[in-house]
Amino acid sequence: MTRRPFSLRARVAAATALGAIVIVSLVGWYVAAAISRNNIMQLDRRLQTASDVVVPRAQTFEVFLGSLSRSEAFAITIRQADTVRASTQPELPDLTLGSSTADVDGTPFRVYTAVVPDRQDAEVSIGVPLSEAQDITDDQQRQVLQAGALAVSASTVLGWIFGGRAVRPLMRLTRDVAKDPPTPPRKSTGVREADALAAAVGDMLQRVSDAQERTESALETARDFAAVSAHELRTPLTAMRTDIEVLRTLDLSEDQRREILGDLHRTQGRVESTLAALERLATGELTSAADRVSIDVVEVADLVARDAERTMPSLHVRVEAAGPVTALGHPTGLRLALDNAVLNAVRHGEATSVVITVERLQDGSSRIIVDDNGTGVPEDERERVFGRFERGTRAAAGGSGLGLALVAQQAHLHGGTVRLESSPLGGARLVLEVR
Repeated sequence: MTRRPFSLRARVAAATALGAIVIVSLVGWYVAAAISRNNIMQLDRRLQTASDVVVPRAQTFEVFLGSLSRSEAFAITIRQADTVRASTQPELPDLTLGSSTADVDGTPFRVYTAVVPDRQDAEVSIGVPLSEAQDITDDQQRQVLQAGALAVSASTVLGWIFGGRAVRPLMRLTRDVAKDPPTPPRKSTGVREADALAAAVGDMLQRVSDAQERTESALETARDFAAVSAHELRTPLTAMRTDIEVLRTLDLSEDQRREILGDLHRTQGRVESTLAALERLATGELTSAADRVSIDVVEVADLVARDAERTMPSLHVRVEAAGPVTALGHPTGLRLALDNAVLNAVRHGEATSVVITVERLQDGSSRIIVDDNGTGVPEDERERVFGRFERGTRAAAGGSGLGLALVAQQAHLHGGTVRLESSPLGGARLVLEVR
């Protein structure tokens, strides 16, 4: 059986009751002790008053004290030296001067002893049962106990009432969050803790909402990405199927078969390059800001230049920089962007010379300029070619239309921009800024 948790209101009431019990117990103990002490003092003053009457007339009292019957209400004993001159029954013991408590025949008495003024060796002791003061003390302490119990009960009820008012902002916050969709909680309720909790819940809801929007955006991007990819791959795959059907069903000459096989090989290469580009794009979509590290942009540009000249012997690539330029980014992603920029200039712009310039801007960001001496990109196509599967009118056959899309993606991941301009070398200038 699951134990039902207590409500915060009940906990507030219980805490109030517990605090009241502690305070009432301490105050009650102090008051009870004060009552007992005060009643004893009052009894002592009564005995002292009685002594002021009896002591000066000690000789007179000696005459008839012995003839009094046994009394449970009071006792008087007159001594001279060690001899009892007169006493009521019960007889009080020999005690020191002043107030004291004595046991008389099993009954506690409060006794006051004083010296007879004209007889220095004579003393008079007057006592009454201590129960006279104790009965009053017990009655008063009982009243204190009842008042304490009433105070605890009242504190518990008030704790329940005011606890309900105290937790009302939290209950309202619970109702707001339980709604579908959740309502942003009020940031000002008049209760500091509730305001802090509301702010924390509001921030959490905002983060959840942002994460949900990012997830929905990623799903939408994935759907569009899959749809466009399927559309772009459908054409070459259809062409390959047609070529295979021709090879399978028709009786072709060797030259015709060679031509169809060559077409199949080219189409297969196009599909393979498209899939590789799609894989790189998908990898970029999964990259986050947490993956960024400090990199030397000039060093990355040098690696791109060396690899490009090694794989394309007719191409000359030069890197220009005043010194090391560091940036916070993705080393693999930045390398991919520059590789595609150079490859795009050679494949589609027919460039033979490329200059990569790296410079530091005043705001701390980095700018990478890729100039080529190729055919360039028409001005009205310079924005469009950064889209996925978008190809310029001067693009070479067989491309996937994803090269510059990869560059644009990396610019976005690095918090920067990318654009195409006319190059002083006669071809295209790609300007990539990363922050």
